Amino acid sequence: MEKRCGLLRRLIVIDSDIAIRPGVLYVIRKTLGLLAVIVTDIGRGVEQLGEMIAEAGVIVPFTGAGISTECGIPDFRSPGGLWTRNRPIPFDEFVASRAARDESWRRRFAMETTFAAASPGRGHRALAALYRAGKVPAVVTQNIDNLHQASGFADDHVIELHGNTTYARCIGCGLTYDLGWVKERFEASGHAPDCATCDEPVKTATISFGQAMPEDAMRRATELAQQCDLFIAIGSSLVVWPAAGFPLMAKNAGGRLVIINNEPTEQDEMADLVIRHDIGDTLGPFVGN
Repeated sequence: MEKRCGLLRRLIVIDSDIAIRPGVLYVIRKTLGLLAVIVTDIGRGVEQLGEMIAEAGVIVPFTGAGISTECGIPDFRSPGGLWTRNRPIPFDEFVASRAARDESWRRRFAMETTFAAASPGRGHRALAALYRAGKVPAVVTQNIDNLHQASGFADDHVIELHGNTTYARCIGCGLTYDLGWVKERFEASGHAPDCATCDEPVKTATISFGQAMPEDAMRRATELAQQCDLFIAIGSSLVVWPAAGFPLMAKNAGGRLVIINNEPTEQDEMADLVIRHDIGDTLGPFVGN
């Protein structure tokens, strides 16, 4: 720490525009540029985030599972998360194995009460407020819970990289189904149903490991990342690729990058601001804006 502080003092002499603020941990980049990365005081973090939002013309939020945990939906990797209880079922296994398809649908219906009871949290509502104000053209999300739509985003302005679990789709012809149609047949036969049109498996409209990413969603997310002034990654561990590449894409295109997450991410050093605090507490002040 002493060496870091010594280097910090020398850099301040070189660049007199840099002001040290209390409640902020400064990190030295490999290029010897100085960046205020980790805000240790939430009040300071909210203040700096508000300044960045006010200065930005186009803001692109990028959301992960962490934004929905206060809504009662568990994330994936934390203790008690979905993947600590159940091994993910890869796409090729789902296609090849009836038992895997049955298990996949059993898990989905076991979560039905949780998804049905969830309503948008403070993070969702804050982003919706910025959307209504014209600051946010669309939200890019890794989430499958439909809560951005429920918060007030138009369907077409929610770019779902990993799909949506509130309906189903045939993996063959693409025909969509209500979950009620699937559940009725699943409970009657004990097996996951096949498409009534082409007899291919019916799956939740989500993207599983090994399944091709949605081309249109990826294209639109790329365009937004490259055109925004401010990219805010919220509640994402930023380890699932290719989705995790969008924050870096925005930064490389000249946008400012904010990361809001309870845990450190591998991209923190690239960010202009990192807030490691509860997402609802961090974004709550912007709900009414």
